Amino acid sequence: MNYRHAFHAGGFSDVMKHAVLARLLAYLARKEAPYRYIDTHAGIGLYDLSADEARRTGEADGGIGLMDAPFAPEVEEMLAPWRAALAAVRARHGATAYPGSPALAREMLRRQDRGVFVELHPADHATLSARYNAVANLKTLALDGWTALGGLIPPKEKRGLVLIDPAFEAQGELERLARTLAAAQSKWPTGVYAGWYPIKDPREIDRAAALLEGIARPVLRLELHVDDARRVDRLNGCGLLVINPPFTLEAEAGLLLPALAERLGRAGKGAARVVRIGAAP
Repeated sequence: MNYRHAFHAGGFSDVMKHAVLARLLAYLARKEAPYRYIDTHAGIGLYDLSADEARRTGEADGGIGLMDAPFAPEVEEMLAPWRAALAAVRARHGATAYPGSPALAREMLRRQDRGVFVELHPADHATLSARYNAVANLKTLALDGWTALGGLIPPKEKRGLVLIDPAFEAQGELERLARTLAAAQSKWPTGVYAGWYPIKDPREIDRAAALLEGIARPVLRLELHVDDARRVDRLNGCGLLVINPPFTLEAEAGLLLPALAERLGRAGKGAARVVRIGAAP
């Protein structure tokens, strides 16, 4: 309940998470049939990088602040959905606006799709609700996202995406993430699931990922490292565990993540990892 994402908005982890999230949403939009998007730890949805919180940490300088220069054309193709959503948000809210996952989803969901944003923090939910509850195909809920997910799936739509992006303030949340993903896919096996995690000690990630090795659905472990992986005392990367990934995602991540690692890595220590767990997508 103490975590406030405004201090971290636009950092390297947001760039990685939102670029991949945009790829997933773009893939779901290839078919006309509606889909459901569920964001279990939504935050306030939209951030101002000129605000005191963001300027105090300066994390955006090492993330979105390094993304203006174009990448190679094939990488820019991977970034196109995210860049388009970012441009649309800034056209309405100003050049220092940064879209969190709810704002990104609002830009990318079509009229027939539905989005549910869950946030427990009272003040943050009030902000989230004021921004999105009036949008016809969006709904916000003031609930604990960990426990709310079970009641939100399966939705009436056969297709959809769940983003689980907790604050990781409590012990055991990495294992909880893996177990929650495993339980959710057994309840709604046609959904796509993306679970974000910070990287300090890689051994903790290995133990959590091992909990998904036995599930019946394919899993991709996508990681971006920006600092020395041996420094387990500080945040040196982030990752996403993606269950039921689109068949294109492994190759797309293989192009996108190394390019982000080269651009966002510190002192030449950037690295990327794309690992398949279990059955092939």
